[in-house]
Amino acid sequence: MPLSQPAPREPIHTRSIILNGYQRDDGLYDIEAHLTDTKPWGFGNEDRGFVEPGTPLHGMWMRMTVDEGLTIVACEAATDHSPYALCPSAAPNFARLAGLRVRPGFLKEANARVGGTAGCTHLRELLQQMATTAYQAVYGVRARRERVTSDDQDRRIIDLQGGPPSILNTCVAYGTDSPVVRRKWPHLYTGPAVEAAADD
Repeated sequence: MPLSQPAPREPIHTRSIILNGYQRDDGLYDIEAHLTDTKPWGFGNEDRGFVEPGTPLHGMWMRMTVDEGLTIVACEAATDHSPYALCPSAAPNFARLAGLRVRPGFLKEANARVGGTAGCTHLRELLQQMATTAYQAVYGVRARRERVTSDDQDRRIIDLQGGPPSILNTCVAYGTDSPVVRRKWPHLYTGPAVEAAADD
C-alpha cells in the first residue's frame, strides 16, 4: 500500500543507502554498503569550494567480510565525498571491527572501537543495517543449502540459544502476543487463546 498523497512540497535532501550481500568463492561473505547525501541545489563549502547540485555532500562505502558464524574477518571503509577534508581519515579505523561477531551487543562493541573521534557518524550509522543484512544473507544461504523453511530456521535458533529467541518483542510481528509467535513458538505465545475450529 503506498503512502497517502503528500501536501505540495519540493525536494530538499536525499539520502540513499544501498546494501548488498555476496557469497564469496572462498566461503566467506561480503556485506557492502554505499551511503550518499545530495541536495538539489548548489552550495558553498569551505573545504571543497562550490558543491554542484546533485553532487554528494557525503559519499561513503563500507565492506564487512564475515564468516558463516557472523564473525567479522575484515572491514574496510572509504570516504569519497565529505564536508571536511579531515573526514576520510576516519575510514581506516573501521578495520578495528575485525574479530567482532554480529550478535546482540554488536553495536556497543563496535562503538567501543570506532566511536567518538575514532570514527565517523555516517559510517557508524551503516553498521546497524549491515549487521541485519549480514544476518539475512548468511542465514538465507544456510536455509537454501539445507532446504529448510524460515520456521525451521527459527526453531533451530531457539534450540541453539537454549531459551527464548532474542528477537522476541523487538517488533509487532515478533511480539509474544502475535500470530507469528503463536505459529513459530506456541509455548512462548502470550496472546488470547484461539478457539479450535469446530468439526463439521
